[in-house]
Amino acid sequence: MNAPFKLRPYQQEAVDATLRHFRKSDDSAVIVLPTGAGKSLVIAELARLARRRILVLTHVKELVEQNHAKYQSYGLMGGIFSAGLKRKENRHQVTFASVQSVSANLNQFQDEYSLIIIDECHRVSGEETSQYQRIIELLRQQNDSLKVLGLTATPYRLAIGWIYRYHYRGFVRGSGEEQDKPFVHCIYELPLSYMINRGYLTRPELVNAAVAQYDFSALSQDRFGEYAEKDVNQLLGKHRRVTRAIIEQVREVAVERKGVMIFAATVDHAREITGYLPEHHTALVTGATDREDRDLLIQRFKQRQLKYLVNVSVLTTGFDAPHVDFIAILRPTDSVSLYQQIVGRGLRLDEGKRDCLVIDYAGNHVNLHHPEVGEPKPSPDSQPVQVFCPGCGFANIFWGKTDSEGGVIDHYGRRCQGLLGAAEGDEPAVQNGRPQQCDYRFRFKECPHCGGENDIAARNCHQCHKAIIDPDDQLRDALKLKDAMVIRCAGITLGAHASKTGSKLRITYYGEDGEELTESFDFSKPPQRNVFNKLFGRRFANSQAPKVFSRVDEVLESEALLPAPDFVIARKQKHYWQVQERIFDYQGHYRKANEA
Repeated sequence: MNAPFKLRPYQQEAVDATLRHFRKSDDSAVIVLPTGAGKSLVIAELARLARRRILVLTHVKELVEQNHAKYQSYGLMGGIFSAGLKRKENRHQVTFASVQSVSANLNQFQDEYSLIIIDECHRVSGEETSQYQRIIELLRQQNDSLKVLGLTATPYRLAIGWIYRYHYRGFVRGSGEEQDKPFVHCIYELPLSYMINRGYLTRPELVNAAVAQYDFSALSQDRFGEYAEKDVNQLLGKHRRVTRAIIEQVREVAVERKGVMIFAATVDHAREITGYLPEHHTALVTGATDREDRDLLIQRFKQRQLKYLVNVSVLTTGFDAPHVDFIAILRPTDSVSLYQQIVGRGLRLDEGKRDCLVIDYAGNHVNLHHPEVGEPKPSPDSQPVQVFCPGCGFANIFWGKTDSEGGVIDHYGRRCQGLLGAAEGDEPAVQNGRPQQCDYRFRFKECPHCGGENDIAARNCHQCHKAIIDPDDQLRDALKLKDAMVIRCAGITLGAHASKTGSKLRITYYGEDGEELTESFDFSKPPQRNVFNKLFGRRFANSQAPKVFSRVDEVLESEALLPAPDFVIARKQKHYWQVQERIFDYQGHYRKANEA
């Protein structure tokens, strides 16, 4: 049976990437396509090509219905298993189901499936007890070669960052050592800008609010970036004039617009907003709205009988009203995924639609095209900086700081995110069946047993597997000793002095309270020179340009780019203090110099 739709080039590329990947691997995979890119067509084509049983999962009945309809348009029969749609069919080759209904009826899914496709797969967590993971585990018991494919526009979750580990363009997501991502590989990705520039999606017109905004910065968040409803209502209750002013502006701007979606922070907030809008042109939808009433209100909005649709925590996925050309965001969120899903409601094409106006009244500050995902921003003045790996040449993007000319003066990267071999355009090197990540570390903790470099949070060496001394234990033990000195190092200075064999390098460490410790390295003696290079030369210029120094004068010329340790530990020797430990890249419970 020929497909009734001709796939767009990128949709065909996504299908081809899936076939290529699963021919050579059983590792789970993700396809990233922006909202409105036609993920349901990609799913339908993959289902059409399948020869064995597959299960297509998603979390809302609207998407179950939408994906099923695209598959049926091929003239093929597929089943629906969804309590919300009042259908429980699981005997077809292809079953489109809600995750909740399958999870509640696992005993009806004892057959062997070859593939699970998960739409909106950013909802999949890594927790074994989650609904998705329980289903995957059950089907894997029937078929240990089960393939798992996810599709999403937003491949990240607040609690874990990126939902996959390896990207097909040759890099790793996440700078730490974590491996427990819900998916292993991203096999195809299309940026939002591609879709907009080629006319597949409507251009978002991002406008700063011209009236007062809410300030949610004082409220505390949970680990998912959400705020307690009671706290939000208490804050909003003090700013009713702000809400009224915002809605007055929304109504003014909306005169030239066809469909307006307003995203409220809480149910009480949504009711207040609705009270400021024209009654006969406005609908309010919340999670508590009766299902039949909700469907009727949405239908009236899609038919343009209503102009304003106010909602709380619903209608961010599985909702398709192409005429929407104005999005007003009145709710706070730290979830890049949620923010992009909200804006995505207004980016579908429609006749006569030039753009979609997006006004954020909650100060969310999300970059729609290049969201900042993964590691939290380490300081208010941090910005994304490009740092080349001295080992493999990969261009990493880390949080960092720049000078007035844009040069990187500091960064917070820990390990290179490049995959070995990929920098030259080849297939990445493979180790134990997985792409091999470059092991160059910008910040590291050295193993005292084998000298291997490890992540600064590692407890055991990744090479010899022996326990690494915890810096907190080192500091705690030293502080207990009467003949030990521990300083929080605020900086260093260098000097040279002559010796019988040549010149020595003298380093003075300064504590934040004026303490001083001094040590010397005799560069005429290779062992001492090697120790200095391992401590300081390896970390030269934040490890961006490690150097091997052979002469004292070379070191003195480069003093400004030498790192200072965070702590220095010395022991008392008759008439002087002898430096014994220098702790770099410290991450622990003790305060570092000049920290509050």
